[in-house]
Amino acid sequence: MKHNSSNTRARRDFLGTSGALVVSLAAIGPGRSLAAESPKPAEKGQPPADAAPEVSTLEDLMREHGVLRRILLIYEEAAARLDKEKECPAETLTQATGIVRRFVEDYHEKLEEDFIFPRFEKAGKLVDLTKVLRSQHDAGRRLTDRIRSLAGAAMAKNRPQQESLARNLRLFIRMYRPHASREDTILFPAFHSIITAAEYDALGDKFEDRETELFGKEGFEKIVAEIAGMEKALAIFELADFTPKI
Repeated sequence: MKHNSSNTRARRDFLGTSGALVVSLAAIGPGRSLAAESPKPAEKGQPPADAAPEVSTLEDLMREHGVLRRILLIYEEAAARLDKEKECPAETLTQATGIVRRFVEDYHEKLEEDFIFPRFEKAGKLVDLTKVLRSQHDAGRRLTDRIRSLAGAAMAKNRPQQESLARNLRLFIRMYRPHASREDTILFPAFHSIITAAEYDALGDKFEDRETELFGKEGFEKIVAEIAGMEKALAIFELADFTPKI
């Protein structure tokens, strides 16, 4: 059978190139790659290849729930101290309520009320859930007003006010734990079904702009650092301390 000379040369060139590639890969060694040896330069206007990935729209909201959950631990510790008439720094509790007001209520919840809930309501999906979530936002703001007004009782040693403060802290905790959990497990996962990919990305940019406008560059990280300081003041910062001794 006669072979076409051009096909033969092409095959020989391919085999030669493949052999060289195999040798190169072997020289690099296990566990490494050509990409690791020679990182692809970033295109103009694009972040470097090793840059941290951007936070997506819903991931942004869910990590803000992490802030809320750490505040709930602070509230829980404060309520326990008030029950036992132990020292509870009023300034720490006031600082915590300040984060709830400006970060959770005036920022995070406003994003949900302005951009998340209306889309579900327009689509006719999970309307009963968004109605309850809205009402809980309102109830949470009223509770925050009460807690802020009673926070001085932690230092004033006014027992009836201390008991009222502890009760309102627990009401806040009891409502927001299931509140955030329903959003994370039901509302947010369903959001992709009612929004296009382009709208989703644009919304993420809008959220980031709002956060920078209100809290400055790396605003989330600053809030987390502030919370860590409060946790240290209450001796509840070390994660290992929450591990049961069993």
